[in-house]
Amino acid sequence: MRVARAFRLPIIAAMTALVLSGCMHTSGPVATAQPQSDLDYMAYGQPYEAAPRGAAASPSSVADGGGAISALRASFASSGPNYSSPVPAAVSAAYAAAPGPMAYDNAYRLDAGDKLRVVVYGQEGLTNTYAIDAGGSITMPLIGAVPARGRTPARLATEISSRLRNGYIREPSVAVEVESYRPFFILGEVAAPGQYPYVPNMTVESAVAIAGGFSPRAKRDQVTLTHTEGSGAMRTVVPLGTPLNPGDTVLVNERWF
Repeated sequence: MRVARAFRLPIIAAMTALVLSGCMHTSGPVATAQPQSDLDYMAYGQPYEAAPRGAAASPSSVADGGGAISALRASFASSGPNYSSPVPAAVSAAYAAAPGPMAYDNAYRLDAGDKLRVVVYGQEGLTNTYAIDAGGSITMPLIGAVPARGRTPARLATEISSRLRNGYIREPSVAVEVESYRPFFILGEVAAPGQYPYVPNMTVESAVAIAGGFSPRAKRDQVTLTHTEGSGAMRTVVPLGTPLNPGDTVLVNERWF
């Protein structure tokens, strides 16, 4: 027994030394390109340096999850966003159908106070904003005063083209649009009577609102509207929903009781 105990301690010491020497000679971790697991692939995507995955199933599919992992990967691929696909045609069509600037009314009759945008294509010196003066005309370079009162924008563009063609530009292309309309006037029993800029699609009621609303003594069911055309002024009693035109005058009368 004593002999066995005497040999036991050297044997244990030798085994311990062998284990420690093996640990000391074990190589440290090396940064190698390891294939990602399927869960990492689904969470973070395929790395740039990784080779593309083949279409055929590999024998290791059983080891890395089998059918459950493959089904989960297919679900992610089918439901995830495809950033490389082009913009859908419906979205492009929606942007293409977005409304542009409102076109001017070709039937509108011009008069003093209107501001016009006259575009002569290819002629920057002639393209500008022109105001119709008290005489009813606009004054342009080369051709001077051009009568505008009572004409539509299209008719005025034709007249400008005709004058430019007469010795100045061989084939002028002209467009005229209303940049801002002449003001309207509101008088009588409102909070702030006076002159105000005209806004398209106005009514008598909106004109009263712009002027601060009715005064306490105002007759609120109807007003007197004066509209001026080429044939002269026309004055009528109208309800509040009547459309208002540029240059009109609204008179809010006083009630008697």
